[in-house]
Amino acid sequence: MASKWIEMVTGPLEQKKQYKNNVARLQSLKPPYAEAAAALQRYFLYQGGVTDGDTLVTMLGDLAELFEDAAEAGTALREIVGENPVEFAEEFTAAYGGQRWIDKERARLIEAIDQAERKEERH
Repeated sequence: MASKWIEMVTGPLEQKKQYKNNVARLQSLKPPYAEAAAALQRYFLYQGGVTDGDTLVTMLGDLAELFEDAAEAGTALREIVGENPVEFAEEFTAAYGGQRWIDKERARLIEAIDQAERKEERH
């Protein structure tokens, strides 16, 4: 019973385990892959603004797989991220659907303007 209440507040516990597992995979990479993956993960959380836990877990799992494969093959970092890491990160996150924080704020802005307009029409 308590676990259902906790999940209602914090989200599914299995999802949290998967997230932590993916973070551990990224942290266990050898240098310089671990540092690059950590920087991308941090950027994803700020830029991506993903609010859907399943999407975030999938995205980080794919990132871990990409970097694990690259580390195993000895692929140079620039071959992974290209000359513009920001562009890589933004294209990577754009490939994943899911609701983002900005989507909620856009909806709130539209609703606020609509409400203000309705009040204006009444006066």
